[in-house]
Amino acid sequence: MSGLVNALVIVAVAALVILRQFRARRVDSDRRWWLLPVILAVVALRGNGILDARHPTQSALLLGAELLIGLATGAGWAWTTRIWAEADGAVWSRSTKASVVVWIVGIALRVGLFALGALLGVHQDSSALVLALAGTLLVRAGILVWRAQSLAPSSRPAAAYGDGMPRFTRRERV
Repeated sequence: MSGLVNALVIVAVAALVILRQFRARRVDSDRRWWLLPVILAVVALRGNGILDARHPTQSALLLGAELLIGLATGAGWAWTTRIWAEADGAVWSRSTKASVVVWIVGIALRVGLFALGALLGVHQDSSALVLALAGTLLVRAGILVWRAQSLAPSSRPAAAYGDGMPRFTRRERV
């Protein structure tokens, strides 16, 4: 796939994610939360320019670092996201100002990796960025679903001390 198409996919997905992250959104654990990251990973891996043929070792190291940054960004984003349960049991999430800091640090690290690769003379395809974005979204969604399941009400109420014991009420004297 051409670099222009990959760049457009990256910009479109990033814009969608950034616009949606500061609105309160319901977290549905039944939804296919993993589908978009898998599609992005397939798009990234379809191209054959993900590794530079002239610098395979440096290219693989840069790709590995890009993936680690993507996974760390997704985890940081998920843990800085506010999550709460409503009275009806619905779990909601909304990104915080700390999430913006996570994104800025992640982007800065990616720019630094790109600069390092350019300094080393390694050709860097946008497929690595798409693959890292897929990892970011996958990790974030997975952690949010896991956190949401811990907040969701159970099917039966938990037992409390004193349950099952007879309760006596005293009559008040006036």
